[in-house]
Amino acid sequence: MSKTPLNAISPTRQEDFPEWYQQVVRASEMAENSEVRGCMVIKPWGYGLWERMQSVLDQMFKATGHRNAYFPLFIPLSHLQKEAEHVEGFAKECAVVTHHRLEMQDGKLVPAGELQEPLIVRPTSETIIGSHYAKWVKSYRDLPILLNQWANVVRWELRPRLFLRTAEFLWQEGHTAHETEEQAVEETEKMLRVYETFAHDYLALPVICGEKTASERFPGAVRTYCIEAMVQDRKAIQAGTSHFLGQNFAKASHIEFQTRQGTLEYAWTTSWGVSTRLIGTLLMVHGDDDGAILPPRIAASQVVIIPFIPKEEFRSSILKKAEEIASLLQATHYAGEPIRVEIDTRDINGSTKSWDWIKRGIPLRLEIGPRDLEAGCVALGRRDHPPKEKELVAIDRLPVRLPEILIEIQQNLLNRAKEFSLSHTYMIESKEEFYAFFTPNNSTKPEIHGGFALTHWNGSPEVEAKIKEDLKVTIRCIPFEDNPRPGICPFTGESSPQRVLFGKAY
Repeated sequence: MSKTPLNAISPTRQEDFPEWYQQVVRASEMAENSEVRGCMVIKPWGYGLWERMQSVLDQMFKATGHRNAYFPLFIPLSHLQKEAEHVEGFAKECAVVTHHRLEMQDGKLVPAGELQEPLIVRPTSETIIGSHYAKWVKSYRDLPILLNQWANVVRWELRPRLFLRTAEFLWQEGHTAHETEEQAVEETEKMLRVYETFAHDYLALPVICGEKTASERFPGAVRTYCIEAMVQDRKAIQAGTSHFLGQNFAKASHIEFQTRQGTLEYAWTTSWGVSTRLIGTLLMVHGDDDGAILPPRIAASQVVIIPFIPKEEFRSSILKKAEEIASLLQATHYAGEPIRVEIDTRDINGSTKSWDWIKRGIPLRLEIGPRDLEAGCVALGRRDHPPKEKELVAIDRLPVRLPEILIEIQQNLLNRAKEFSLSHTYMIESKEEFYAFFTPNNSTKPEIHGGFALTHWNGSPEVEAKIKEDLKVTIRCIPFEDNPRPGICPFTGESSPQRVLFGKAY
């Protein structure tokens, strides 16, 4: 019989959080590094999670009037050159295609057939989409255009980390064009709230909504809004962004239309996106030293049935009962959908199978062996509770009990994450306390060291840059507040319109 490990993941979160995270990704069968440095292979359990995110978000986008389209992976260099600020922001991350074939020379394949114009492998699609919008938009009657694209992008990363930063990653990017500034601003804010709702209701992530400072904006944007999440090493992850682009990209791409008054005007555009980074965020927020923990509403499978077959004579009857239970659960609804269930029929030790699913983070495990079969029950383990803690549930009670437990798990994970984030967010009033807060081993109050600091700031880019240089701390966002309270900036002694959110980030 296999020996139960003290913890499935080594090192633990407290010992080495970055390495713990890498081990969770691998142990949970989410992804692994590929032969191409900085790129990853997303395995079925991880891709199933991304498919689930796609499915939910796609419905939310379509409910707000958006439709899907697809644009080329390759972008002519001349398109990026039209928008100077935009290309400068991405220039160091671009992958460039310069040849269109390979030829054998001296036994080696070498690039041949140089392109007349280099092609950029898509880092984002504003410029290529803008060139087509310019063809489609001639009158105010052609607006708005509300499109979304599910795609891959390439941004050459020097320090890759699975899901969080990879050279190639998957995402969605919305691109819209509008008749008026007001409509475009409304769109930008609306899509940010879609992301906030998705993060809260499906991912069990409490996020802070706000606006980025000028130095942290998307290149070429007028305003960038974001949702920021805190993970368990008290750092921030930018979980989603929505950009009001003004008329900047419309002017570069010549997206002009005839107004209702008969004059010509440039369209007002937006872009917004989330990526597979959400998977990394999810693992870092909810995971523990036994692996991943997935919120039920987003998990690809919510329940796994694990047959325990000590002798071959029991195999047929236990597997038959497992299939009956699966059919029973698939006819049961949770959160308006049929429960997603699978049976682990692998011919390996039952305890090993159970630990595999614990590491993968599936919300519920139903174990059934000969004694359970005889008693008409299953042993239920929930991922938000310790592995050894199990509840015996009668099979005929499962359609009632399981939706209740799934609701509890979803709420429990949200409550845990909220409590953690709030308990590590502090209002800091002085420069000395601020620097101590973000300096390891030098905090005057080590019990509150690290996290988010809500601190006044006078709006000076020089102050922002100095803090980043000294501490590697950035302004994550200027939080949305209905009634912002002015105060004094502790770094300059000057007046400040409101507190901003400082933190170290991935």
